[in-house]
Amino acid sequence: MGIVIIGLGPGNPAHLTREADQFLRQADAVYLRTGRHPILPYLQTCCGKVYTFDHIYEEKDTLPEVYEAIAGELMHMARERAGADVYFAVPGHPLVGESTTQLLLERAPAEGIEVRIIEGLSFVEPTLTALGLEFLQGIQVVDALDLVTQPYPRIDPERGVIVGQVYSRQVASDVKLTLGELYPDEHEIAVVRAAGTLEQEVKHIPLYELDRQPAIDHLTTVYVPPLPYGCSWEGLQTVVARLRAPDGCPWDRKQTHRTLRTHLLDEAYEVLDALDRDDTDDLCVELGDLALQIALHIQIAREEGEFKPTEVFAGIISKLRRRHPHVFGDVKVRDAEEVMVNWEQIKRVERGAEDHRRLFEGVPASLPALSQALTYQERAARVGFEPADGGRLGQLFERWMNASDGDEALLGELLFALVDSARRRGINPENALREANARFAERFQAAQEAGS
Repeated sequence: MGIVIIGLGPGNPAHLTREADQFLRQADAVYLRTGRHPILPYLQTCCGKVYTFDHIYEEKDTLPEVYEAIAGELMHMARERAGADVYFAVPGHPLVGESTTQLLLERAPAEGIEVRIIEGLSFVEPTLTALGLEFLQGIQVVDALDLVTQPYPRIDPERGVIVGQVYSRQVASDVKLTLGELYPDEHEIAVVRAAGTLEQEVKHIPLYELDRQPAIDHLTTVYVPPLPYGCSWEGLQTVVARLRAPDGCPWDRKQTHRTLRTHLLDEAYEVLDALDRDDTDDLCVELGDLALQIALHIQIAREEGEFKPTEVFAGIISKLRRRHPHVFGDVKVRDAEEVMVNWEQIKRVERGAEDHRRLFEGVPASLPALSQALTYQERAARVGFEPADGGRLGQLFERWMNASDGDEALLGELLFALVDSARRRGINPENALREANARFAERFQAAQEAGS
């Protein structure tokens, strides 16, 4: 017993493969995932009985439920037929955008049901023909529903994108909003309907008009051309690699991890300055400058064989997933405070530490002193260790005011206690001092201007 999944192509009978046509003609009965396909009239003339699963679309609330139900019925039929094959026909290619195929391939073998794939032309090839595109130029192919349900659009805007299965104006609206996170509203796209059939239409429109098209249906595909300028992390890394190439920039080529250290710090502080000024335009620029420093370090490591670029991102992605079991796992948390407690526990497990003696590992020695003190105190507090009681600040301040000479150690204790007091009140002392510095600078500038 088995299930034969036949690809029907995009809808033109001329695009059926010879193998697919032979299987369709020899079948006593063919079950279509849906009868909403241009090839249906041809099948009704050359096949035996033709059935569809369109009724399941009416019975179920979601597409995943539809696909589950169809796969279940097909497997039931395969078990009941005592050795006779079940012929199941789907639009396009059985392995391009066809969830029922995936379900059958995953589940049927466990029940001794063989699944055979009869290939068909997918929607991609006629779309390439309609638009005159070369597929190996780096074109990406994505499913519309996958695209709009991801937390972030997983596409490279420097390469063309074919978005398949834009089957309704609602899906088109969701696709438009998702693409709008990466592309300008005026970016010209192509809407291709019924590619490869006699009803084929190609319309070039700005992105913002996508969901205003009247003819969007289950045969609609969208093509998004690449942006005409570098705009992705891969694009930045490519530029940096070119700068570091033998015929690149002499200054960039001579840089090392150590020589770039001050530049990294400078750019990080420029980002902080833009944040302090609430200047989002400048923040956009400064984040780019900071990203350049990261890209340079990644490129140097790549050239020296220290680590691969993918290891940088794989490492932080793995760490984020591991340290957020309440998001990517089954752990339940009440609030942000419990999140931080769990975070420290997970870190201790990662370090293999059974106690808290290594709690301060990883705190950079180059951190500004106020930030370093706050980090130490926060980590200690998460394991139940508080630096002192609230009255210590007053005692230290009184001692400082009565001190007759400069006592650097006493001043350090006083500042440490001030950081502790700020932490208990939910104030970041580094930010507070930076804002006080800015206010002083403004007062000084005003006084200078008034006196001039």
